[in-house]
Amino acid sequence: MVKIKEKIKEIVSKYGKNEKDVGSPEVQVAILTEEILNLSKHLKDNKKDKSSKRGLILKIVQRKKLLHYLKRTSYSRYKKIVEDLNL
Repeated sequence: MVKIKEKIKEIVSKYGKNEKDVGSPEVQVAILTEEILNLSKHLKDNKKDKSSKRGLILKIVQRKKLLHYLKRTSYSRYKKIVEDLNL
């Protein structure tokens, strides 16, 4: 639990406008990407964990929606976050 909070703080400080900016699309996409990577690792070891698989799919869909929104509103910010996260 502590590692997750530290990782989120690190992501917010890197992509957010300030320390409390967790609502901007860039921060949300970065946090979702980290969660997707963690769930992918979990599912490699636990292939029959269907509820985690469903959660992974929902997180991927949410990230896709946020990226689409960001692409529509500010293409430069979209391009920067995609390059930073290697998406």
